[in-house]
Amino acid sequence: MTTINIEKNGANIADEEEGQLTVDVYETPSEFIVESTIAGVEPSDIDLDVSGESVTIRGERHKNHSVEEGNYLFQECFWGKFSRSIILPQEIDADRAESSLKNGVLTVRLPKLRREKSKKVHIRTD
Repeated sequence: MTTINIEKNGANIADEEEGQLTVDVYETPSEFIVESTIAGVEPSDIDLDVSGESVTIRGERHKNHSVEEGNYLFQECFWGKFSRSIILPQEIDADRAESSLKNGVLTVRLPKLRREKSKKVHIRTD
């Protein structure tokens, strides 16, 4: 976890922990697939940024109730802001990226760009 210190006029106004989202990333011949268990998060609380070579998932998991610190026996769930950036080994078509959230699992499908390594160029004669 990363602690973010926000200062205003030289004074620390907030210490906020940001969790790192756990992910599985795998590929098929035509796409990269990113999956993450993201239970308890509304789709409106997820921000997904896709570029030609990376994907970033940001969001926030809100706690619906408050519990006094001393009443916890275990406290393993992460509540609050989280993010994860993944740099991909091949260029993708960001315009065709798709995502879905089902049963608490976020799935992001990132189609690979197939660029020819070489291109035949015709010689023009004047």
